Amino acid sequence: MKTFPRLVSSLALAVFAGPLASHAENVAITGGTVYPVSGSPLKNAVVLLRDGKIEAIGPAATTKIPAGYRAITAAVVTPGLIDAHATVGLSGILNQPHDQDQLEKSAPFQPELRAIDAYNAQDPLVAWVRSLGVTTVNTGHSPNALASGQTMIVKTFGRGADQDVINPAAMTAVTLGRNGLTAAEVVPGAGTPSAKAPGTRAKAVAMLRAELIKAQEYAKKKAAKDETKRPARDLRAETLLRAFSGEQPLLINAHRQQDILSALRVAQEFGLKIILDGCADAPLVLNEIKASGFPVILHATMARSSADAENLSVETAAKLRAAGIPFALQSGYESYVPKTRVVLFEAAVAAGNGLGFDGALASITLDAAKLLGIAARTGSLEVGKDADLALYDGDPFEYTTHCTGTVIGGQVFVDGPR
Repeated sequence: MKTFPRLVSSLALAVFAGPLASHAENVAITGGTVYPVSGSPLKNAVVLLRDGKIEAIGPAATTKIPAGYRAITAAVVTPGLIDAHATVGLSGILNQPHDQDQLEKSAPFQPELRAIDAYNAQDPLVAWVRSLGVTTVNTGHSPNALASGQTMIVKTFGRGADQDVINPAAMTAVTLGRNGLTAAEVVPGAGTPSAKAPGTRAKAVAMLRAELIKAQEYAKKKAAKDETKRPARDLRAETLLRAFSGEQPLLINAHRQQDILSALRVAQEFGLKIILDGCADAPLVLNEIKASGFPVILHATMARSSADAENLSVETAAKLRAAGIPFALQSGYESYVPKTRVVLFEAAVAAGNGLGFDGALASITLDAAKLLGIAARTGSLEVGKDADLALYDGDPFEYTTHCTGTVIGGQVFVDGPR
């Protein structure tokens, strides 16, 4: 099991982390054990990468390495890790106001805010998670407002938001429970908040319902035949309408069982596609979650169990898997320096508490890719998929193991070993 001391002691090195090559290479990676995740592990296998894609994968004895390919070896090769929900790139490494864009406090309901407009691809924290094998993150605003904004799915190349993005508007983050009740406050120089934050759970859900109804009414008015009767564009309403179509689901953070049930109730009332987030109380409402058909982005395994998350458990991931509920792990929002957790460590703890190696690896690779809708591109080592890989000198979930390299789209990064 990995712990934070190594993470913290190595953090400063991430500032200097960078790619060994500045573009996609043709690479032959030989692994003592290769975990495709979509199939059985392969011993002494080769993964060929060409033009940023996986060209071939097979036993070293029968997989011919073309001339001119760069050769790399690793004890263990896995798909690049996927963080299903983070704030990295909005929450920066310095923990100072100028690099903390994960929460806008001027109003409690702002779904129109876009993570891509604040994402700093070159923040050292992005390089830090990449140095541990993380190649893709679903990142955005922190779950500390009723509606804090839209997430984006991005590769951790570290070039720029527009160059690295996969999906610029993946989900709309909503928070039910105590964390969603106190976002609006008077900001110096900004005047009075445009709307008062809800003070109770019932008020929060009522406000969410009211905004969803407004979006429905907006859609009807936009469809008026008489152009003079059509309303001016409303970014908030347009954002919520994408939840109705399923194009951009609501990512509803809810830890208490009553908040999870409220999320399911609202989704049923409005015919919404949602993804549950956090879910410390998931074991108390497993049947309801499973019946809904909605997936879960589970709380970070090692998050602190307090307040709404007092029932958080390192065994919850295993319980979701046993119940047949689709889920992925996340780093979540970390208020302490270094401002992010690492899904590799979170999965390691889950692996040792009932989830097992295979389930833990899937929760931060293929299962996460399926949940995020990017499984056609990444999440497993298959021919034609993006050349996203993580290289380790041993079992990725063992404390003494290091990440010896990360490959994103065929671009090789050697940031460590970490």
